[in-house]
Amino acid sequence: MVDPSSHNKTAAPDSRSVARPKLRRAADTRIAGPDTNFVMNPIKALVVSLFAIYWVIVVLILVFARDVFDQVARLTGDQRSTEIAEVLVLSALLTLLSTGVVRGWRWTFWLILVVFFAGILRVPASVMQLAGYIPAQGPPWYVVLQAIVGLTQFLIALLMLAGYRRSGIWGSP
Repeated sequence: MVDPSSHNKTAAPDSRSVARPKLRRAADTRIAGPDTNFVMNPIKALVVSLFAIYWVIVVLILVFARDVFDQVARLTGDQRSTEIAEVLVLSALLTLLSTGVVRGWRWTFWLILVVFFAGILRVPASVMQLAGYIPAQGPPWYVVLQAIVGLTQFLIALLMLAGYRRSGIWGSP
């Protein structure tokens, strides 16, 4: 009979118990600072880029279509200081959210995910505005822009959810 203690103790360990190193995806880029080591993956870059595009669109509407900006914000007359204050508040909000995205804050992930999923509601609302069932918030091009924004947000939310299921908070799909 074979004594079990006489087996070779240096045999290779079971492959299921071997710790495998985590591999970093090729699309990940490190943002290094004095005390930081954040990973900027494609999902994070997409969300931050979308915030930057939002900001540019709002400023372009303010500069080239002030009447639309005033109509959507429900401003009357020349309210330049209020318009500038609204852009500054939007800038602060988008900066806070972008910081949360880059730093990988959990609460920003869940907040953005919920808001982006709700963006799909802009599509039927825009269709109903264009059809005349509900009052339009602006001219037809603005209503179409709202539908495009809502659809874009929904698609990004799907990517965020896929990344979460695969890699956790702020994971890549």
